Amino acid sequence: MRRSLLLLTAATTALVLTALLVPLTLLTRTHAADRTTAEATARAQWVAHAIGPSLATADERETAEQTVESVNTRDLPTTSLILADGTVIGPAPAPGRDKSPRSADAVRLARTGRAFTYEPSTGGRQVLVPVQGASDGTAVVQVTLTERQLYAGTMTSWLVLAGIGVGLVLIGLLLADRLGARLVGATRRLARTADRLATGDLTARATPEGPPELRLVAGQLNHLATRIDELLTAERENAADLAHRLRTPVAALRLDAETLRDTEEAHRIAADVAALERSVDDVIRKARRPLRETPHADLAAVARERVAFWMPLAEDQGRTTELSAGTGDAGPIPVPVPVPVPVPVPEDDLTAAIDALIGNVLDHTPQGTPFRITVRTTPAGHAELTVADEGPGLPPTYAAERGTSGGGSTGLGLDIARRTAEDAGGTFDIASDATSGTRVTLTFPQAPPRPAETPSARPAPTG
Repeated sequence: MRRSLLLLTAATTALVLTALLVPLTLLTRTHAADRTTAEATARAQWVAHAIGPSLATADERETAEQTVESVNTRDLPTTSLILADGTVIGPAPAPGRDKSPRSADAVRLARTGRAFTYEPSTGGRQVLVPVQGASDGTAVVQVTLTERQLYAGTMTSWLVLAGIGVGLVLIGLLLADRLGARLVGATRRLARTADRLATGDLTARATPEGPPELRLVAGQLNHLATRIDELLTAERENAADLAHRLRTPVAALRLDAETLRDTEEAHRIAADVAALERSVDDVIRKARRPLRETPHADLAAVARERVAFWMPLAEDQGRTTELSAGTGDAGPIPVPVPVPVPVPVPEDDLTAAIDALIGNVLDHTPQGTPFRITVRTTPAGHAELTVADEGPGLPPTYAAERGTSGGGSTGLGLDIARRTAEDAGGTFDIASDATSGTRVTLTFPQAPPRPAETPSARPAPTG
């Protein structure tokens, strides 16, 4: 915008100055020629008046020659006296005498008593003034101006005009640049405020500045931010209240489980109810978590924990499960993961995504189908999670849309994994065929590690 404004100002100023300065330069040229011609005419009339009495007698010719010689100095127009017999007193007109018939006609016309200005074919200008009273006829004083003398001072005037024009263009560009800087600065600050709002900083507010239109946009943006903050707060509180209401039926389930006569069944149901209570608490905690809180989780540790959680069910189905993470260590779950892989994802979201992927393998592949989970750091510096199985692959009717899978399920599991990766700035990729099975890959940008946080400090998984 700033560059466009400068270009527009430069073009407009140049056009206006061209329309003004071109006629002005022509006017200065004409004015210089008229001024020089007037001075030459005055000189010719003074010479004619001075030597008129001396030409009345033949003996005063020497006086006329001295008079003509006195007015011919360097850098001044050439002054000559043409006597009635054609004799020329004084220097010949530069750059040479005009021998054309028009020049002779001009001299003859001047002898009739008329003073006038004449432009010879050799260029420049001549002023002819008759001298009355000569003894042998009318003489003519001829003052010759060269092109350089005729337009003397024109170049200086043009340079002054050009300097004024350049100065005006520079001043116009300076003013346009200041105006453009103000507009662009206000627009960029408004855009930065919008970016902060887009990243979840609902405390960001724009300062109304610049032209009225930008001030109006800033005011409306602030109003929109306030409204979004109010709506999100209300929505999060509603979600928290709804989850809180679930505690009552969950407590009732726990009491019912405690009244069962079968102790083993009672413990199993109680464990499930406890897991449900933890899920409800997680929903409340997530709903009330600040939007600007920086998420952080160790992808390797969470993957290890969730695979350990699902291991009993996998063993019941006769599946072989392997985990490869960190520096490339691979093997069964008891092998520790030595290298943390921090990612900017909330731990509960990461847990839900991994559970969804493992759950898809357990639910939609035949029992006994092995699967493998790999966590690694790519050469580009990203964290990558891959869940691969050796099953029959996805059905031909598989669709990636939320709520439709083509495999008889809700289709929400893969969508949860996809949104978890994409919300963190990563990618989601799925590949499947009937021979090599299905391979789901989530890629995350890495987060700075937290020295105080170690995998050993994590709570023990429950299954």
